[in-house]
Amino acid sequence: MSGHSKFANIKHKKEKNDAAKGKIFTVIGREIAVAVKEGGPDPSNNFKLATVIAKAKANNVPNDTIERGIKKASGENGGVDYKAFTYEGYGPGGTAIIVETLTDNTNRTAANVKSAFTKGKGSMGTPGCVSFMFDEKGQIIIDKEECSMSADDLMMLVLDAGADDFKEEEDSFEILTAPDAFQGVVEALNNAKIETVSAEVTKIPQNYVQVTDEENVKCLRRILDMLDDDDDVQNVYHNWDEPDED
Repeated sequence: MSGHSKFANIKHKKEKNDAAKGKIFTVIGREIAVAVKEGGPDPSNNFKLATVIAKAKANNVPNDTIERGIKKASGENGGVDYKAFTYEGYGPGGTAIIVETLTDNTNRTAANVKSAFTKGKGSMGTPGCVSFMFDEKGQIIIDKEECSMSADDLMMLVLDAGADDFKEEEDSFEILTAPDAFQGVVEALNNAKIETVSAEVTKIPQNYVQVTDEENVKCLRRILDMLDDDDDVQNVYHNWDEPDED
């Protein structure tokens, strides 16, 4: 299986301590706040909110936490006013990195992202400098061991619901959709009571870059770890052919 196994890396992250879970809750809470502000509190009329809820459920965020977040965001005060900023840059070994943030303090966030790149011997770029190397797709990951449906039946289910591609890996299934078809596929899986490990609209590299130099690998991990630890950072996308975690 490819070194950039999404399933293996998701499992590794989910097995980390409660601090990692807290980070996920923070990230999703901010995404809910922004989605409600932009499109209202009803997911049936707010595609962005429906997408965030699907992501939240795939990450085991409790329903009452989701509902509290929606109510808080739709209240008179509307909670904190977060602004979205995307940063692009280059990591060691010719890798491309995109950082999506939601923040109430743009100066702090910009400084932290720049620090991560600098300390990992990378460099910030201009908007659009690497985003053309990625495609926006709905991506759904299912654990084979937790799936009661056969591969053929699952493939037919998701393709009928609008999926573009279905891949069977050693220990997982990966489903890819166009962004606007994502919610329909998630609903089809929910109706069939198929649990997902991950479900989100993401950016997928068109090509992956292998990094063999040990120092470059160490620096790359430093950039990604610093960004992962930053509460203002919502998503990090890169094209490093990252080895599976043990």
